[in-house]
Amino acid sequence: MLIGYARVSTDDQNLDLQCDALEKAGCAQIFTDRVSGTKAERKGLTEALSHLREGDTLVVWRLDRLGRSLRHLIDTVTDLQERGIGFKSLQESIDTTTSGGKLVFHIFAALAEFESQIIKERTQAGLSAARSRGKSGGRPKALTEKQEQMLRNLAADKDRSVEDICKTLGISRTTFYRYVNADQM
Repeated sequence: MLIGYARVSTDDQNLDLQCDALEKAGCAQIFTDRVSGTKAERKGLTEALSHLREGDTLVVWRLDRLGRSLRHLIDTVTDLQERGIGFKSLQESIDTTTSGGKLVFHIFAALAEFESQIIKERTQAGLSAARSRGKSGGRPKALTEKQEQMLRNLAADKDRSVEDICKTLGISRTTFYRYVNADQM
């Protein structure tokens, strides 16, 4: 059975073009969403995915109607294949129920993996370059050296409560204990 899924990003846009194409393709049932593709929760897609059974095929008008990103698209289609469900995109002429469609989709998956690895390598190279120039990444310290010294002096005074010290320095209890415990190591 062919199950269709159509999505538009805003209420101003119209689903008719997609729904007409899906009906013409022979979809027995069409699920729809009026939500941005970047949103993780799409009720129509969730319903369509839960309605699909082994041997069925999910049909979309274009690839970008299904996936939030290439990685999300690949994960979704891979999940469908594991469940014995086909996938078909009308505009891109991709049909994973055919050997040619599977090949095209695997090429997409390989390109996505390649892109991911390149981004990772560039990030690592950038971090290494920054470290070699004396820069360190991460969140800046909560306290300056002067404030750190003040915290040590206040913490050494056993008459002061942790709450008073935190209020004086404008820090949380967690930050207080992080600095105190770091001194004890």
